[in-house]
Amino acid sequence: MKFDQPLIHGRLIKRYKRFLADILLDNGEIVTAHCTNSGSMKSCLEENAEVFISPSSNPNRKLHFTWEMIKINNGWVGINTSNPNRVAFEILDSHWIDTLPKFNLLKREVKFDDSRFDIYCESLNQKWFFEVKNVTLKDGQYARFPDAVTIRGQKHLQTLVKAKADGYKVAMIYIIQRTDVNVFAPAWDIDPTYAKELIKAIKAGVTVYPVQVNVSPQNIEPFKILPIDLGLGNF
Repeated sequence: MKFDQPLIHGRLIKRYKRFLADILLDNGEIVTAHCTNSGSMKSCLEENAEVFISPSSNPNRKLHFTWEMIKINNGWVGINTSNPNRVAFEILDSHWIDTLPKFNLLKREVKFDDSRFDIYCESLNQKWFFEVKNVTLKDGQYARFPDAVTIRGQKHLQTLVKAKADGYKVAMIYIIQRTDVNVFAPAWDIDPTYAKELIKAIKAGVTVYPVQVNVSPQNIEPFKILPIDLGLGNF
């Protein structure tokens, strides 16, 4: 995924009210950027850390900038939660995950039951639903999800299981927007219900792809698929 236009460099002053971040630009100007990440952002917040923000071309938008990434442990961590869906769509369209079939139809935001899944795909006689999640939480070598309780995420797992029972192929794609981790794991201590639902979903036939990506000011590119440690409550 290439960014639509050049990003603007600055340093983080603070993030507050979940959706706001004050940024000190290199020219000395202080701007407020929209933070799309509604989670705790634990392990990816550091005052005075380098950041990149993107400008908006919409003159009617209240906040002219969106916070895209922050530099932690000498590497970029992507915090814009809208980017993983774009990245996942490109991954599926390009057949980057070679264990999946080549898809001849891909659609975004397709309704099933009382939910909407992020991506719907077709290949020959197979119909697939994919749900995409953004992962930024680091705990030692582990990339963990979620970083806050997510009732919506629990429901998505349950609905994927329903779709599987109805004959669809189903999968979760976790886009891990940092490269200083080596294993994906559910965050048992933060949302044990989600962790339990994930295990139930896997047992019911939901495939999980934890895709680690390289984040840079130019683009976000898939790097590798991480191994999974379900933890079983040991975290």
